[in-house]
Amino acid sequence: MKKSYFLADEAAQLALGAQLANVLHQGVVFLEGDLGAGKTTLVRGIIQALGHQGAVKSPTYTLVEPYLLAERQVYHFDLYRLADPEELEYIGIRDYLQQEALCLIEWPQKGQGFLPQPDVLLTLHVQSSGRLLEIQALTESGRSVLTHLMDTESSFL
Repeated sequence: MKKSYFLADEAAQLALGAQLANVLHQGVVFLEGDLGAGKTTLVRGIIQALGHQGAVKSPTYTLVEPYLLAERQVYHFDLYRLADPEELEYIGIRDYLQQEALCLIEWPQKGQGFLPQPDVLLTLHVQSSGRLLEIQALTESGRSVLTHLMDTESSFL
């Protein structure tokens, strides 16, 4: 199951991120796209909509940034600088993934072989006038997320 959305600007990315926050309760979400495509902006929209008041920065050097929010735990991973997928074992990736948490993982291809199949795959494509976001549901949980998102899409488009 797949759906695409055109996002004209950063405000649209943040708004769609907020909608995703309403339907993503737990599970694994991969974010793919070229450098500068807006992966962290989308994550910022999700995390701020869940109640985080501070900055949401890309954990490029720390690999993971935890957000222990009132409603749920969110872990934001950025694997861009990961030299070897085995490094994920050193940060305890399995412990993060086994919790009832939402794990948002940028640059998942860098962790190939150590990451499970995601519930939802978000792929951002840079276009001349904005971004095209493809949302693909890869599990039953992911299909539920995408169905709920499509049911509410008129509120953010």
